[in-house]
This record gives sequence, C-alpha cells and structure tokens, in this order.
Amino acid sequence: MQSCTDPALDRLIEKQFPAASAAGSFSSLDGLSGYSVQIALGDRKFLARRAASGQTMPGVDRQREYRLLRKLAASGLTPSVHGRNDDWLLLGWQPGEVLSAGQLDSWLEKLVDEVVRLHHQPLCGYRLQLMPLLMDYWQRSQPQRRTVQWLRTLRQLQRQGQPHPLRLAVLHMDLHCGNLIAEGSRLRFIDWEYAADGDVALELAAIISANGLDAAKQQRLITRYATRQQLNIHALRGQIQRWQPWLSLLASSWYELRAQQSGEQHFYTLAAEGWQQRQNKR
Repeated sequence: MQSCTDPALDRLIEKQFPAASAAGSFSSLDGLSGYSVQIALGDRKFLARRAASGQTMPGVDRQREYRLLRKLAASGLTPSVHGRNDDWLLLGWQPGEVLSAGQLDSWLEKLVDEVVRLHHQPLCGYRLQLMPLLMDYWQRSQPQRRTVQWLRTLRQLQRQGQPHPLRLAVLHMDLHCGNLIAEGSRLRFIDWEYAADGDVALELAAIISANGLDAAKQQRLITRYATRQQLNIHALRGQIQRWQPWLSLLASSWYELRAQQSGEQHFYTLAAEGWQQRQNKR
C-alpha cells in the first residue's frame, strides 16, 4: 500500500486492513473543524479524521465521536466506524451528493424525518452543555479580540442558565447543507463531531440558524416535527426561541475563533456580522 504523509494514519490503515494489497491514494479535504483525508483502497473509500490539531475547535473529541458512532451503528444513520488510534479516526465514506442551499426546500420534510429517526435512538451518554463550550471559545480566543459585548453576553446567559429541556435525545448539532448528503431518495448525515445528548428544540433551532430558514420553512419544519413527535407546536416554537440567543453567541464565537486560527478574512467578516446582529438585538 502506498504510504501517506502521516505514519500514525499508515499504522491505523494497516491494522484495520492488513491484507490490503492495492495501492492506496490519499486526498486532503477542506474542513471547517479539523484535518480530514479521503482514502481510496482499491474500489473502497474511507474518511480519516485527525484526532488532535491546532485547528480543532472546542467541543470536538474524536474519542467521544468514535464511541457515539459505535453506539448508533445499528441505527443505519451514521457512517461505518473502522477504527481509531490516538491520532486518527477512520470511517466509511458516505457516497452521494452534497445538498446545495437551493435544494434544501425540496428535501426539508425528509430532513425532518431523518432527524426524528435520530431523536428516537437511545441516549448516547454525553450531555451537551453550552455554557462550558462558550467559555472555552472565550478562553481560547486572542485577548485583544475579547470584547466587552462578548463578555456581557456570556455573563447574561450564565445568569439565565440553559433552558430546561423539552425532551432529551441524541442530537447531531451541525445539520447544514454541507453535512447533508442525498443518496438516491435517502438523506444522509455526515460530520458527527458535535453530536451529543440534548434538547430536541436545540437541534431544530440549530437547523434553522445554520440554514437561514425563512418563516415559511421554519413553519414547515416545526409543524412536521411536532406532528411526528406528538409535541405541542406552540411549546416547541417557544422552546426554539429560547435557544436562539445561545446559538447566536455560539455561531459568533465559532467564526471568531476559526478566523483567529485560519487568518481567513471570510470568517472575520462572518464574526463581525454576528456581533453586529447581537448589538442590534439589544
């Protein structure tokens, strides 16, 4: 097998596929949270995700991701897990086409149905706590980039405390178009690095925020989910609204730290827009 540039990844592949004789090919993938590699062994494809990197974001833990995916393996919702070591997580490659923003409208009901399937799975045992996560972003940011507004918002949410869950379930927590794969008539989810147990309304709020859903699409999403889950629509909508300030700060903090890590102006622009939106809502 052809060697890649990382001996730890070579060792993991050789351990999992000792009989592989075909030359392997390795392609780096552009990712937002860390370093990933597509691997081709003959006619089989895999995804390797680095466990530790200077680009890794708060909340990303490959050991937790590995264990969670193993627990969900029987559900048919997640990619196959082929192994891990201290440096890499090795997964099956998800075939299909990444959804574009323009395609989401026609897939919205199927997205809800897949989310419902996920939320019916047994809890994974890893509870999502947003305040420690938000504090981690603050502490890992450059001191000169920490604003009074940022600190004031953190303290305000800390005083409020997280909303009491409407219903606990396993959440994906990163369902934007880039992580939605159309495979035939089925919609698949990839990039489970932020998955954990949490409030179902938080998942829906994250979907709305990440995809910029307008009022009509929000209504479709909430109505279908509430119907499928036998939840009161008004209670669900109110809970989603309670989570929105938390997600707004989380998104701004993510863009801020990612900008500082990468130096890319695109992320600085998104962070500035997020801080401005928060200022306008005061």
